[in-house]
Amino acid sequence: MDPWSRLREHTQARIGLGRAGDALPTKALLEFQLGHAKARDAVHGLADFDRIASELAPQEAVHVSSQAKDRAEYLLRPDLGRQLAQHTLVRGEYDLALVIADGLSATAVNRHSVGVAKSLLQRLSQWKIAPIVLVSNGRVAIGDDIGQALGAQVVAVLIGERPGLTVSDSLGIYITHAPRPGRADSERNCISNVHANGLSVETAAQKAEWLLSQSRKLGYSGIALKENAGGLVSS
Repeated sequence: MDPWSRLREHTQARIGLGRAGDALPTKALLEFQLGHAKARDAVHGLADFDRIASELAPQEAVHVSSQAKDRAEYLLRPDLGRQLAQHTLVRGEYDLALVIADGLSATAVNRHSVGVAKSLLQRLSQWKIAPIVLVSNGRVAIGDDIGQALGAQVVAVLIGERPGLTVSDSLGIYITHAPRPGRADSERNCISNVHANGLSVETAAQKAEWLLSQSRKLGYSGIALKENAGGLVSS
């Protein structure tokens, strides 16, 4: 009996792969190459924002871009992915700006962003929500530009996280109170690992609802805001 088999039942990590001579066994090597290919596809793929906007209806959605003109520039110039290109966003008096950005995994955005957004909107039905902003070639901090442009109290950015060789479709949620350019990462709260083998859509939405409500109530976000969302649904 393979002594590693019981451990593999509890992790997706590649452990106890064995060897064939001085190399990996063929099956393990092919699985590694498949994981690498999925990660590359996630980074270089395109988010299907037309479908996402359609599935979010009747909630209004607006498609914008960062200052990175394509994926190559986006990967080489992270600073451009943090800055909003010319836009037609209209300032209002909103409680929340909800942003969906492709980030480093279009796969994650295509699979999970609609479910998280819908669940979150249901939970925040009494909030005044700005039109959802869909961002091509966006990074987390672009939410600061968008939140300020819309005049929102808080911004939540749903974004594809950097893929690994085991999980290529992980979605993250970043929450920032009083968004404006120049906000530090320490001023954000992050919910990570939203995918089939991580946090469920409902658990992520419940965590986000708690953080957003506390951020709005207390007037800050980031390291000063500690999560204490009891009674979470099972992931």
